[in-house]
Parts: sequence; C-alpha cells; structure tokens
Amino acid sequence: MNKSPRSTPEEGRPSLNRRTLFAGASTVGALAAAATLIPRVSPEETAAVEPRPAPTKGGGYSLSEHVKQYYQTTRI
Repeated sequence: MNKSPRSTPEEGRPSLNRRTLFAGASTVGALAAAATLIPRVSPEETAAVEPRPAPTKGGGYSLSEHVKQYYQTTRI
C-alpha cells in the first residue's frame, strides 16, 4: 500500500500533525493559566520590618502573639 503524497512532508519542511498542534496549544494554555495564578508582589509590600531592640537582661525569647498562637495549637 502506498501512502498518498499528501501525507508525506516536503523536503526540508517539518510536518505538523494534529497531535503536535494540540499538545503545543495545551502547553501554552497551561502556562497562561499558571501565569495568572502567580501572585504579583508590589515593591511597597516588601518594606523591611524594623527589628525589635535587644533585651536588656540578655536572651532573645519573647512571648509574642505568634508564639501564643503556636502554644494554643499544640494543646490536646
């Protein structure tokens, strides 16, 4: 059985079949969807937080709200 000349690619020109076209289109669609889901960071949000002054009696532990919340989650 001979293949029709329409199904053979011309010399020097790559063939583009349906499977390749749909795979490329779905890849582009997935990348576009992922790009819309990535959050954008504005420069004003990245401002540095002022560090607290060092304790006068030494040590560095302080019971902050974050630490209190952690202790609440570890209670049985």
